[in-house]
Amino acid sequence: MRISQLSAESGVPIPTIKYYLREGLLPQGEQTSATRAEYGPAHLRRLRLIRALLEVGRVPVAAIRTVIEAVEDERTDVHTMLGTAHYALASRPEPLAGDEEWARAREDVDRLIADLGWGVGPLAPGRDELAQTLVTLARLGMPATHADLLVYAQTAMNLARDHEMGKIPFDGPRDAAVETLVICTVMYGKALDVFRRLAQESESARILGA
Repeated sequence: MRISQLSAESGVPIPTIKYYLREGLLPQGEQTSATRAEYGPAHLRRLRLIRALLEVGRVPVAAIRTVIEAVEDERTDVHTMLGTAHYALASRPEPLAGDEEWARAREDVDRLIADLGWGVGPLAPGRDELAQTLVTLARLGMPATHADLLVYAQTAMNLARDHEMGKIPFDGPRDAAVETLVICTVMYGKALDVFRRLAQESESARILGA
C-alpha cells in the first residue's frame, strides 16, 4: 500500500507517518521509484504500537525508541522486551538524597516482593513507585500495613495470572505483543480504578442505608 493508504488504514496523518520514518520509529517502506514506497502489514502493526505507547501510555518519544529497539532486536527475549515496555510506562519518582523515610519504605517494598516470591527485577521502577506511595500514605496519617499491601498484591497477581497476561499473543509478532501489553496495562488499570470507585459508592449506600 502507498503512504496515503497506510494513513487511511491506520488513522495516522501522513505528516506524522513521515516524522516516524525520519525518527526511525517506523521502518522504511519498499522503494518502488524515486518518490514512491510501498508499505505492508508490518507497518500497520508498528503504527498501532506507536499510537498505543504515545496516546494510551503517554510514553515520551525517546522512551518509545527504546521500546522499538527491544522489539526489533530478535536477540532480546520476549520477557525482557515486555519489561522494557512496562518500564517505559512507569513513572519514576526521584527519592530525595538522604531521605530515611523513603529508604525504609523501599526496603519494605523489596522485602514484601521477596516474601511474595515474585520474579521482579531489582531495577523495576514499580519498586520506587510503590515506595513513594507508602511514604505519601504515611505522611497523610494513613500508613499502609503489611496486611493492607498483601490484599492489593494478591488481587493484582490474580488479575495478571488469570486474566491480563492471557490476552498477550506471545506466539505472534513481537510488536503486537507489546501493543497488547501496553493497552491492557493502561486501559484495564483505568477500568479497575473506576470499578473500585463504583464499588465504594455501592458499599457506602449499603452501610449508610442510602
